[in-house]
Amino acid sequence: MFIGHFALALGAKRAVPRASLGALVAAAQWSDLLWPALLLGGVERVEIAPGDTAFTPLRFVSYPISHSLLAVALWGAAGAGLWWLLGRDQQKERAALVVGLLVVSHWVLDALTHRPDLPLAPGGDARVGLGLWRSVPGTIAAEAALFAVGAWLYYRATRPRVEYPAAGRWAIASFLAFLVVVYVMNVFGPPPPSTDAIAWTTLSMWLLVVWAWWADRRREPADVLDRVPSA
Repeated sequence: MFIGHFALALGAKRAVPRASLGALVAAAQWSDLLWPALLLGGVERVEIAPGDTAFTPLRFVSYPISHSLLAVALWGAAGAGLWWLLGRDQQKERAALVVGLLVVSHWVLDALTHRPDLPLAPGGDARVGLGLWRSVPGTIAAEAALFAVGAWLYYRATRPRVEYPAAGRWAIASFLAFLVVVYVMNVFGPPPPSTDAIAWTTLSMWLLVVWAWWADRRREPADVLDRVPSA
């Protein structure tokens, strides 16, 4: 999945409207933010194999640190703990829980879409995956529905800041539009030229985290009760 992960980050603003969208995106996409560094370091492996599934030309050979269930659960616990330690607002416990769940949600959504290649634990032989990627229309429909709901929840939870009336609208709108464009290009574009190209392109997703943070700073919680100053 791609925009499906972003959808959960967007929707999570409804639960924790004071949390930065950048942090929520980083949590939901943590596995894919970590993965390219491990590829470049030779720790994990992917192959370009058009036809391996109908939706993607990538064959995920080994990614136990970034994408095994046990490792992702530990990353989620670490993210939740870090937020709880550093959080300063009145909702830090709830936000910590949401961050941890978003990290784990990446594995859950991938388990729905991947063929059986997701490991349960580093070093183990068990692999899972329900294989939604075998159907291009099914994958697009599922991700589009998730993305629409996530965007709707985000807009319900926030509104443009008084001091940024225009930027509060177009900053997030352009972010969402860019995600859709990238998604369409990935679905209908040619296979990547090399695994290094995959890694470097995926590393650029850190820029999307920054963009999400910046766009979200131009908005504020829609509910006045959520805008009470932190203690």
